[in-house]
Amino acid sequence: MARTKLTKGTWTKADLALLKKMFPNNPTAAVAAKLGRPLENVKKKASRMGLKKAKKYLKSIGRD
Repeated sequence: MARTKLTKGTWTKADLALLKKMFPNNPTAAVAAKLGRPLENVKKKASRMGLKKAKKYLKSIGRD
């Protein structure tokens, strides 16, 4: 199986904008895949930015 190279290091303005747009209403794994970054890095960055999952999204996955 071929490994995909993941981006590490500096976040561009475009990366941050996409993270801010996608994070509340999408699975974190999907956001990480779209950004080409490790899942843990995306979780940490979202936390540092104060991003949260939308209540509607959490309800749709059964987490009230």
